[in-house]
Amino acid sequence: MKNTTKLKHILQLYTVSLDMDDDDNIHLTMIDKRKYTSHTFMDKSYSLVVGKAFSQMRKDLKGAE
Repeated sequence: MKNTTKLKHILQLYTVSLDMDDDDNIHLTMIDKRKYTSHTFMDKSYSLVVGKAFSQMRKDLKGAE
């Protein structure tokens, strides 16, 4: 699945913030639109950060069932 497709799915359930620090690490913070819980992921690669966020989203959805 492409990163844009993963991000589209994430944005349906979460508010997302992207940031980069001085060491070129990308920080992705996602806040659940219903429960207002948050998760932050950090890595050098945008693809890895989006992949981690998508994986967390799937875990959250599975736990809600």
